[in-house]
Amino acid sequence: MNKTKREYPLDIATFLRIQKWYLLALAGIALTIIVAQLLIQSHLSSQLGDSRIINVAGRQRAYSQKLVKEVLLLKEPSSVAEKEAILKNLKQTLNIWKISHYALQFGNDSIGIEQETHEDILALFKKISPYHNAMVKATETIISYSPEKSVLQKDIQTLIANESIFLNLMDTIVNEYDVRSKKQLENLKFKEYLLVSFSLLILILEIILIFKPLSFQIKKTISKLMKNQLEADGKNQKIQHLFEEKEKSLQELQELNFVIDNAALFASTKNDGSIVFMSKKFQELLACSDKDLLKPLSEVLTTNEGQQEYLKEVLKNNRNTIRSEELCIGTKNKDAIWLDMSIIPLNQYNQKQSVLLLCSNITERKRNQAKVEELIKQNFEDKILQKKIQASQIVEGQEEERKRIAKDIHDGIGQMLTALKFNIESINLENKEKTSEKIAYLKTLCSDLIKGVRTATFNLTPPELKDHGLFPALQKMTLELAKLTGKNILFENKTNENIRFDSLAETNIYRVSQEAINNAIKYANANYILLSISYSDSILSVVIDDDGKGFDEAFIAEKVKNNSEGGMGLFYMKERVSYINGRLFISSQPGRGTRITLNYTTSE
Repeated sequence: MNKTKREYPLDIATFLRIQKWYLLALAGIALTIIVAQLLIQSHLSSQLGDSRIINVAGRQRAYSQKLVKEVLLLKEPSSVAEKEAILKNLKQTLNIWKISHYALQFGNDSIGIEQETHEDILALFKKISPYHNAMVKATETIISYSPEKSVLQKDIQTLIANESIFLNLMDTIVNEYDVRSKKQLENLKFKEYLLVSFSLLILILEIILIFKPLSFQIKKTISKLMKNQLEADGKNQKIQHLFEEKEKSLQELQELNFVIDNAALFASTKNDGSIVFMSKKFQELLACSDKDLLKPLSEVLTTNEGQQEYLKEVLKNNRNTIRSEELCIGTKNKDAIWLDMSIIPLNQYNQKQSVLLLCSNITERKRNQAKVEELIKQNFEDKILQKKIQASQIVEGQEEERKRIAKDIHDGIGQMLTALKFNIESINLENKEKTSEKIAYLKTLCSDLIKGVRTATFNLTPPELKDHGLFPALQKMTLELAKLTGKNILFENKTNENIRFDSLAETNIYRVSQEAINNAIKYANANYILLSISYSDSILSVVIDDDGKGFDEAFIAEKVKNNSEGGMGLFYMKERVSYINGRLFISSQPGRGTRITLNYTTSE
C-alpha cells in the first residue's frame, strides 16, 4: 500500500515538498552557467582569430613599407655582394607579403587564419588587389635584374605610386576588422546581461517559493521541539541517577575485563591495604593460601619487614596517579622474585577509593640482565688484560730493538774504533813505508766508521722525516738500503707534490714501511722490492711489493694472533697502523711474493 503525504514524518514531508522546485531552480542556474561559459569560450576563440587577423593585416602595412625601402636601397651605389644580400631579403619580404595577402582573403592553416566571409571586407580586398598586384609585379621585375645592372626608375615609381593607396586601403580594412570585433563584443555583453537577469530571477523565485516557506516550517518545527524538550527534561532528571549508577558499574566491569585480558598477575585492595581479590596465578607465585588473603597485601607480597612498610606507604599515598615499581620480594618459600608492578588508583561510585595492582614476573629478565652485565664486565677485563699483554710485548720489542742497536754499535762501530786505536798506536814514524800503509788503512777504516755511524743514525731517526716529510724519507730509505744490501729496492711516488701529515702518522707509516722492506730482505730473500705511494680523496696508500718466497697467510695470522716468535714483526706493524686509525692488508702466497698495503685516511 502506498503511503500518502500525511503519513510521512515531518522531515520527509518537508523534503518532498521542496525537492521538485529546488531541483528545477538548480537546473536553471546550472543551465545559465553552462550557456554563459559556451558563449564566452566561443567569443574568446573568435577574438583570438580576429586578433590574429588584425595583427597580420597591420603587418601588411609594415611589409609594404619594408619592400619599398629595400628597393630604394638597390639604387644607392654599393658592391655586388651587398646588392645580392638586399635582393635576398627583398625576395623573402615579397614572399611573406604575398602569402599574408592571400591568407587574409582565403585563409591559411599554417598561420592560423580562416577564410574571410564578410562581404564588406572582401569588397575592400577586391578594391586593393590591383594596387597590390602592381607592386608585386614591379618588385618581381626588379628582382629579375642581375646585381650588376641598375634598377629601372619606372619600376620604382610604380611601387611608390601604389604604396600610399595600398596603405590607405589597408588602414580601412584594419578598421573594418576592429568594428566587426566591437560588434561581436557588444552582442556578447547583451547576451551576458540576459543570462545574469535570468539567474537573478531564478534566485528570487527560490527565495519566494522555497526558502521563505521552508523557514516558516523550520520555525514551527523548532517550536514543537522546544515544547517536547521541556517535557523530556522532567523525565530525564528522574532517570539520570539510574543512568549514572549504570555507567559506574559499566566502568568497573571494563576495568576488570582489562585486568583479566592483559595481566595474569593481578590483585585489588581497599584503601586500608586489605585484599579484595587476587588471581590464582598470583597466589601460586607467592605460595599463599586462602587464609593468607585475610592479611594486608603488603604482608602477602613479601616477608621482608622493610619492604612491607614501603609497600604500605605506596598503597596508602598513591591516590591520583598510576605508579610503576620494579621490586624484588621474598616469598614464604625464601624465593627471590622480581616483579614489575603497576599501581592503579580506582574511584568507586560509593566515593571509596581502592587500588588495582597489575604485576609481571621479570625474574628471568633480571637474571639474564645480570648475566649480560657479568659478560660485559668479563669482556672488558679480558680486553684490558690483552692490552696489558700487548703493551708488555711492545716494551719487550723495544728492548730487543735497543739490544740489536747496541749489538750493531758494539760489533760494528766499536770494533772499528778499537782497530782504529790499535793502528794509531802501532804507527812508527821512523818506518815511513809501513806508516804510509797504515795511514791509508786508517783512512779506509775511518770511511767505514763514518758509514756505520750514518747507518746506525739513519736506522734510529732519519733526519729527512722531520725536516722534509714522509715522501723524501721513504725515498732516502730505499736508496740507502739498496746501497747497503745490493738489492733492487725502488721507490715510486705517484703524487704530484710533497704532502705533509701528522708527525705521529708519518713516524708510524715510515716504521711500518721500513719493517716491511727489512722482512722482505731478511726472511723472504727478495731481490726486487718496489715501494709505491699514492694519495687521492684524502687517502694515503703505501704499497710494498717483493718477489720473495712468500708465506702462508693462515699460518702467519695464527702466529700474529698468538704473539708467537716469527709473527712479532707483523704484530708490531698491525699495532702501529691501528694506533693511527689506519688499515693494513697483507697478501702473499708461497713462491709468489708478498704485497703489503697500508691505507691511512687524513682528516680535512
